[in-house]
Amino acid sequence: MEQTFTKPPEGPSVVARNIEALLQRQNREQERRTLQQRIADAITGAAGSLPFVYVHLAIVLAWVLINVGWTPLKPFDPTFVLLATAASVEAIFLSTFVLVTQNRMQREADRRANLDLQISLLTEHELTRVIQLVDAVAAKVGAQVPIPELDELQRDVSPEQVLDAIDDASTRGSE
Repeated sequence: MEQTFTKPPEGPSVVARNIEALLQRQNREQERRTLQQRIADAITGAAGSLPFVYVHLAIVLAWVLINVGWTPLKPFDPTFVLLATAASVEAIFLSTFVLVTQNRMQREADRRANLDLQISLLTEHELTRVIQLVDAVAAKVGAQVPIPELDELQRDVSPEQVLDAIDDASTRGSE
């Protein structure tokens, strides 16, 4: 029997709708960032760029050339103490801004992971119900279902038991 597919209904597809919803959510989250978070993100973004590297390379190169006497300019830091101090202070601040940004991104990743977990648990629950329904229909029509693990598939999975099993396995593996 040949299958025919109908054209999906007009309007956004499920995928397009989901993408649009995610983009809107990301935009709202971006807008909710505090001024400090925006500043940290901007600094982290700038510091993580090649132009930042090029500017620093040019500054350090000029600093060194001037202070070793290879230019007509008078050396102002012949021992490079000022350069080392400036670089150290900049490194302290840049690492702090990077950590602030990473902490915010980690919180966002944790929220997304929790959402993924909730969706996975809901999907597992729904699939368990579908398996039970299909098994009931098969029994009603007298069909044999040659799936040895069918009884197990018809039981809801307890997330706590799965986490406990993972913990036990990782504990045994590290001993």
